[in-house]
Amino acid sequence: MTVPRRQVLVAAAGAVLLSPASATETQVAALIKELVGDATLREGRVKLDIPLLVENGNAVPITVSVDGPNRVRSLHVFAERNPLPNVANFYFGPRAGPAKVSTRMRLATSQTVVAVAKLADGSCWMDRIELIVTLAACVE
Repeated sequence: MTVPRRQVLVAAAGAVLLSPASATETQVAALIKELVGDATLREGRVKLDIPLLVENGNAVPITVSVDGPNRVRSLHVFAERNPLPNVANFYFGPRAGPAKVSTRMRLATSQTVVAVAKLADGSCWMDRIELIVTLAACVE
């Protein structure tokens, strides 16, 4: 039994539409620019702790912390090559203690992970780490 060419083309088009596309560096840069607005994004004060070599991208441990005397309003984590690059957002109230969060995330492939902190004084700080993922996730 042969399959008509039209059915093969329809199935192939559906597979392309359902496959997750990864974000680009420019899309992530636009998301970060939208987040920080006119504020200058500086490096330092934010510490992103994540393994540089990840065997399995399905559950990557990550810790983000912020040093300094100013209160942190929010922390944001971006993965440049994930289908959904805005991985996590954490918000802190005025009575929150030190800004430090630990969680796990999925990574689609080897990429750069960026953490951005917005402080109460209006300043924005970041850290970025390039890492290698040997077994990708986010591909189902």
